[in-house]
Amino acid sequence: MNKAIFLDRDGTVIEEGHYISEVEQLTLIKGAAAALKRLNEAGYLLVIVTNQAGVARGYFDEERVELLNRELGLTLSGKDIEITGFKYCPHHPEHTGPCSCRKPEPGMLLDAAKELEIDLAASWMVGDKVADIGAGVKAGCRTALVKTGYGAQAINELPEGLKPDIIADDLADFARTLLNDVTLER
Repeated sequence: MNKAIFLDRDGTVIEEGHYISEVEQLTLIKGAAAALKRLNEAGYLLVIVTNQAGVARGYFDEERVELLNRELGLTLSGKDIEITGFKYCPHHPEHTGPCSCRKPEPGMLLDAAKELEIDLAASWMVGDKVADIGAGVKAGCRTALVKTGYGAQAINELPEGLKPDIIADDLADFARTLLNDVTLER
């Protein structure tokens, strides 16, 4: 069985933007690439799991999401980082009804775990929203909330009983904490 880091995309790996739909909007958060590389080197599969309600709202189509994910994967590959998989939820309850894949539901994590033989108990869900933490907990992962994106605000929105295992300044801080690695970029 493999261990993985499930990563929210917008606000965790790349800068948060309003319904990101253009390649030019794919700006890595400072220190994210070095953190992802170090997590890869430590034996973790990296899987991006992202809610993309812009599809349900009609702002862009699934092909656009797949293009952006491919471009992000290519950018990271150029930095010797392997993203093992991308999962996205194109739904929104107000437009398409409920689903099992939209975070805080664990569907994307469970699907990836089945496909990639991931041990969820040995894995982490890292994100900047309460929904990310909820999905990780429901999937049986450990969780980390980063303060990038919406994370600084989300700390105050965590309901009782839903506390992340780690609260980190950013993805690099999470990786440093997890790996006890003082050499990672600040």
